[in-house]
Amino acid sequence: MPTEKRYHIRVFPVLRAYSTATRPYPVLLLVSILGVLAVEASGIIAPLYLRELVDTLAGGAPTREILYGLFATLGIYALVIFGGWIGRRVSQITISYLEARVMSDLYTDSFTRLLRHSHEFFISNFTGTLTRRVTRYARSYEQVFDASMFTFLPAIIFAAGIIGVLSTRSPVLAAALLGWTTLFVYTQFKMAMYLQPLRAARAEADSQVTGALSDAVLNHSTVTAFATLAREAHSFGSVVSRWYTTTVRSWTADAWINGVQGILALLIEVGLLSAAVYFWQQGVVSVGDFVLIQVYILGLMDRVWGIGRNMRQLYDAFADATEMIDIIERPIDIRDVPDIKPLVIRSGRIAFDHVHFAYRDGYPILQDLDLVVSPHEKIALVGPSGSGKTTLTKLLLRLYDLTGGTIRIDGQNIADVAQESLRSQIAFVPQEPVLFHRTLHENIGYGRSDASREEVVEAARQAHCHEFISLLPLGYDTLVGERGVKLSGGERQRVAIARAILKNAPILVLDEATSSLDSESEALIQDALAKLMEGKTVIAIAHRLSTIMKMDRIIVMNKGRVVLTGTHAELLAQDSNLYKKLWEIQAGGFIES
Repeated sequence: MPTEKRYHIRVFPVLRAYSTATRPYPVLLLVSILGVLAVEASGIIAPLYLRELVDTLAGGAPTREILYGLFATLGIYALVIFGGWIGRRVSQITISYLEARVMSDLYTDSFTRLLRHSHEFFISNFTGTLTRRVTRYARSYEQVFDASMFTFLPAIIFAAGIIGVLSTRSPVLAAALLGWTTLFVYTQFKMAMYLQPLRAARAEADSQVTGALSDAVLNHSTVTAFATLAREAHSFGSVVSRWYTTTVRSWTADAWINGVQGILALLIEVGLLSAAVYFWQQGVVSVGDFVLIQVYILGLMDRVWGIGRNMRQLYDAFADATEMIDIIERPIDIRDVPDIKPLVIRSGRIAFDHVHFAYRDGYPILQDLDLVVSPHEKIALVGPSGSGKTTLTKLLLRLYDLTGGTIRIDGQNIADVAQESLRSQIAFVPQEPVLFHRTLHENIGYGRSDASREEVVEAARQAHCHEFISLLPLGYDTLVGERGVKLSGGERQRVAIARAILKNAPILVLDEATSSLDSESEALIQDALAKLMEGKTVIAIAHRLSTIMKMDRIIVMNKGRVVLTGTHAELLAQDSNLYKKLWEIQAGGFIES
C-alpha cells in the first residue's frame, strides 16, 4: 500500500484528545498535582535551612545555644525533605493509577473508532500498521503525561520558586538566572521544532517497517509456496534501509543538540558561581548563600536539562499519536444519517432499484441494475468473473454506499437505517471465511452472543462440523489459529455455516458457500444449507450446480447488469444465451467463470 508522506506533528489535536481523556478523573489529577507541588516545595525550602546551617557553622565556635539551634534547623530540614518524599510517593502512585485508567480508555476508544471505518479503509491499509497506531496512541499518553508531571510542571514550579528566593538575596543573580532559563527553554523549543520533521519521518518509517513485516508474515504460506524468501528479504531490507536513514539523521541531530545544551549549562553554572564569588567578596552574600545558589543551580539545571530531553521524547510521542489522530479525525466513509432508525423486517423483500456503483477508481461495476427478490425467495447469482455478483452482496450489507439508485428491504432504504440493525438481520457466509484466533466454540457462538453451549453444538451438528470437532483433543475449546489457519478450507467453511445457522437471520447471503468443500463434505452440507434457507430470503453466489439447481430463480449478470432471469429449466429452454454457454462449459460440477 502506498504510504502517505506526512512529516508534520499535530500537537494541539493530540493535547486536546489527551486532556479530554483525562477529564473524567479530576480527583486523581488534583492529588497528582498536589504531590508534585509538595516535591518542588521541598526542593525550594530545604536548601534555605541548609544555608542557615552552613552560615551558623561558619559563624565561629559552637555554643550550647548554637548547637541546639543547629539540631533544630537540621530537624526542620529533615522534615521538609521527608515531606518531599511523601509528595513524590503520592504523585507517583496517583499518576500510575491515572495513566493506567486513561490509557485503558484510549485503547478502547481508539479500537472502537478504528473499527467504525469502512471495508474500503481496511483493505487499503496494512493490518500491522493499524494495530501499531492504536497501541502507540495509548502509550504516547504515558510519555506526554509523564513529561508534563515529572518534568515540565516541576521545572516551572522550581524555577519560579528559586528565582523568587534569590531575588530577595541578589536581584542581579535572580535576573541572570531568569534570563538564562528563558533562553535555555526557548533554545530547547527551537531545537525540538527543528527535529520535528526528522522524528515524524522516523515514526512514519517505523510504521512502514511494521506494515511490511505484518504483510510478509500474514502471507508466509505464499512466500514459501513461491520460494520468494530472497525477494521478500530484499524488499523488507529496502524498507529497513529507509528506516535506518531517517533514524540516523534523527539521532545525529539529537547528539548535536545535546552538545549545545551542555555548553549552555556550563556557561550558566560557571557564570553564576563566578558572580556569587564576587558578591561574597563584596559581602553581599554569605557562605550559606553560596551553597544555596549552588544547590539551586544544580537543581534547576537538572530540571531544564530534563525539559530538553523530554521535549524531544515528547515530539516522538506526538508523532506517534498523530498517526492515530489522523485516523480518528478521518471522515468515516459509511455513516448513519441523523435520527437513524433500526431496520424492521416484516417479510424480507429486497429491491435493487436503478443501482449504479463504481469504486474510487471510477470504473463502473453496476449500471442501472434492477432486481427484486420476493419474500422467502431463493435466488442464485450467476455470471462471469467481474460481472458484479459479489459487489451486489457487499452493497446489500452496505459495506459501500451506492453511486446511484436505492436498495430497499421491505420498503426501507438501507441508507436510512442503522448499519448495525441492517447487518444484524443478514447472515453472511463468505467465499473465504476468516475466523478469530479463538476457540471453535467462540467462533461458532459469534453468530449469537447469548447462545448456550448446547445451541452452539446443535448448530455445529447441522453444519456437519461437529464430527471433526469431536475428534480434536480439546474439542470446542480448540484454538483455531490466526485467521483459522489450523483448520482446512472446508472445515473453516463449515464453521462459518454453523455460525450463520446459529445467527438465524431472516436474510441469508451465500458467497460460494460450498466452494471449499470436497464432494463428500458438500453432500453433507447441502442438507444443512437446505434447512438454513428455510423461511429466509436467500441470495447465493454459486457456481456449483448442486446449489444452483435448488434455487427458485437464477439471475444471470454480465457487465454490471441483469441480462437473464428464470429457473434453470427456463434458461436452458431459451435460445443461445450466456447461461447456456456457462452450462455447456461446465466441468466436474462447476460452472467456469
